[in-house]
Amino acid sequence: MRAIWKGAVSFGLVNVPVRLFSATENHDVQFRQVHEKDGGRIKYQRVCSIDGEEVPYSDIAKGYEAPDGQMVVLTDEDLKSLPTRSTKEISIEKFVPSEQIDPLLFDKSYYLEPDKTGLKPYVLLRDALEKADRMALVTVSVRTRMTLAVLRVRDGVIVLQTLLWADEVRTPEFESLSEETHATAKELAMASSLVDSLSGDYEPDEFEDDYAEAVTQLVATKIEGGELTETPEAKGEETEVVDLLAALQRSVDKAKAARTGGSPSDSGSSDEGAAKKTASKPAPKTTAKKATTKTAAKKATAKKTTAKKSTTKKAATKKAS
Repeated sequence: MRAIWKGAVSFGLVNVPVRLFSATENHDVQFRQVHEKDGGRIKYQRVCSIDGEEVPYSDIAKGYEAPDGQMVVLTDEDLKSLPTRSTKEISIEKFVPSEQIDPLLFDKSYYLEPDKTGLKPYVLLRDALEKADRMALVTVSVRTRMTLAVLRVRDGVIVLQTLLWADEVRTPEFESLSEETHATAKELAMASSLVDSLSGDYEPDEFEDDYAEAVTQLVATKIEGGELTETPEAKGEETEVVDLLAALQRSVDKAKAARTGGSPSDSGSSDEGAAKKTASKPAPKTTAKKATTKTAAKKATAKKTTAKKSTTKKAATKKAS
């Protein structure tokens, strides 16, 4: 595991240097959206809903939608003025009874590992938590925002679990449960009997994600049967090569125009001008340039990168000359 945060637990006058590790990981089956015909991945563009134009990432800002639907755009300066914390301290506020923390409030879980220098105070805090049968209510800033969390002990390791704020838990308001309706004594007796018959201990190994198992097996079967979609190279990558070559050609034309006192438009701004300049060059150079261009346009494997580098070097050498 890789530590995602380093800091210290503030325990009275004692500081416990610790590293934070994610305690859980998602093993849910992940699918990608693809074009059914050729297996190409679906890409999404950032398009403005007003003018329909694609917006570059550098022009995207954060916006807050007011209750009336109006949008408030927040600048980087606005965001800098907001209260943030970059402290590397887990500050213990109080020790509370474990039953007072509703599991519904639990958000994300992390393991705390002590540094070598903090082993003794770490063990002291761990043992104190276990003996008191309480959770330590703490404030922590894992990234920038301060949040509430609790420290508890699991299998001899201190676990930090961030908490949702109280207003983030919805109030259940169901009309069907508003009436004073209760089970009869006979119904309750039968239900209690059923509970007793199904009582037992929680054994995690007894349960498995049969959906993930089935998907894994289905994919393996398709691979063994040769049901694979040969995905052709995305058109965008080929266009990038052509654009690169065009940019290099424009750079060469501009440099030559500057040497001869002409303008870049006179030395190859159009396809016709570029063709004329190419025709006027010595035969050996023309042949080499055409061969390089064809090689860069045709190759779609790892050799394509080598061809692109070769083309870039030749263009740079030509520009320097």
